[in-house]
Amino acid sequence: MNSLNHFAEAKLTDLEEKHLRREIVDTHRLTNAMAVREGKKLVSFACNDYLNLAADPRIISAAEKALFDYGVGSGASRLVTGNHPLYRKLETKLANFKQTEDACVFGSGYLANLGIIPSLITKNDLIIVDELSHACILAGSHLSSSKVEKFRHNDVSHVEELLEQNRYRHKNAMVVTDGVFSMDGDLAPLPEIVSLCSTYDAWLMTDDAHGVGVLGGGKGSGFCGSKKLDIPLQMGTMSKAIGTYGGYLCASKPVIDLIRTRARTLIYSTGLPPAVIAASIAALEIIETDPSLVKKPLENAQLFTRLTNLPMAESSIVPLVLHDAIKTLSASKKLLSHGFLVTAIRPPTVPQNTSRLRFAFTAAHTPEDIERLAQLVNQDLSKE
Repeated sequence: MNSLNHFAEAKLTDLEEKHLRREIVDTHRLTNAMAVREGKKLVSFACNDYLNLAADPRIISAAEKALFDYGVGSGASRLVTGNHPLYRKLETKLANFKQTEDACVFGSGYLANLGIIPSLITKNDLIIVDELSHACILAGSHLSSSKVEKFRHNDVSHVEELLEQNRYRHKNAMVVTDGVFSMDGDLAPLPEIVSLCSTYDAWLMTDDAHGVGVLGGGKGSGFCGSKKLDIPLQMGTMSKAIGTYGGYLCASKPVIDLIRTRARTLIYSTGLPPAVIAASIAALEIIETDPSLVKKPLENAQLFTRLTNLPMAESSIVPLVLHDAIKTLSASKKLLSHGFLVTAIRPPTVPQNTSRLRFAFTAAHTPEDIERLAQLVNQDLSKE
C-alpha cells in the first residue's frame, strides 16, 4: 500500500503544480438556476439542467408515484429480471419523439456510447469521429477494435477525404459526432455529413446530449424545424434538458433488437430505478407540449453573447476561452465572489492551452442576471 499511496501522491502533486487537480465541492442545487455553496447563494451558470425540470413539481410527482408503485431499485439487469412496466412506455415515447421505429434505454449516456459502438462495428470496420467528440464516444470507438480515424473539428471536407481514402477497405463504416459540442456549444454540420454518409454508405451516429430539449423544437440537433434529418443512430441522454438520468439510442427496430442482444453495457448493468424512468416520461411530455419553454435556453444564451460581443450562441452553451489554466481558475473565483457559479474547464477535458469558462444557460435565467453577468465579463474578466 505504501507504493500505491506514493504513486497517487506523486500524481496529485504533479497535477497540483499544473493547476489541473480536480476537487468535488459540496453544492446544494435549488430551483430556478440557483445553488448554495459554502453557505452562499449563487446564480448557477454551470448546470446542464437546461429546462430546470429536475426540480419541477410535475416531475417529482411522477417519480414519487413510481417509487411507491415499484420500489426504489430495479433489482438486476433488465435481461435478468425483465422490464418494469415503465421501461417500455419510455422507450416507445423516445422513439415517437425522435421519429424512429424503436429505442433502447441505457443506465447513462457514457454506458450507451460504450455499448452501442462496439455492438455495431468490429475490428475489420472503420470509424470516423470528430476530434472533439465527447470522451465516451472516443472510448466506445476504441473498444470496437476497429480502425479509428479522427477528423478535424466540424471539417466536412476532411470527413470526405477520410471516407475517400479508407471506405473501400472496410465492409462497414460509421461516422460519429456530437450534435452539440459540450465544451464549445457549436453544432455539427449534420446536413452535409448526412449527405456524405449516404454517398459512401456510412452509418451516421450523433450524440445529442446537449441538443434534445433545446434545439429543433425540443427534438434536438437532428431536426431542422419539424423535418428530421436522415440520421440512423440517434443517441442521447436524459441527464441534461430532460432533467433525470440515463442514456438512449433511437433507431430502426432491427438495430434496437441487435443492441438489446449484444450491448454489454446494457446486458451487464442493473436497470434504472423506476422513479427515474417515470420522471423521464413526465419530462418528455412537458418538452413535447411546451414550445415556449424549449426556446428559452437558446434565447438566454444569445442575449449573453450579444451583450458580450461573443460569437452568436448556437446552443445553450457559451465558452469564453482564456487559454491559461491559472487565469481561468482566477476568473471563475472572481465570478463566484460576485454570486455567479461558472465552471472553469481545463485540460484534459479540453485541448491544451484552451482552458475556458463554460456558461450554461437555462430557461430560468432572468435577463437581469444575464445582464449583470455580462457586465462582469466585459469589465472585469477582460482585464484578467
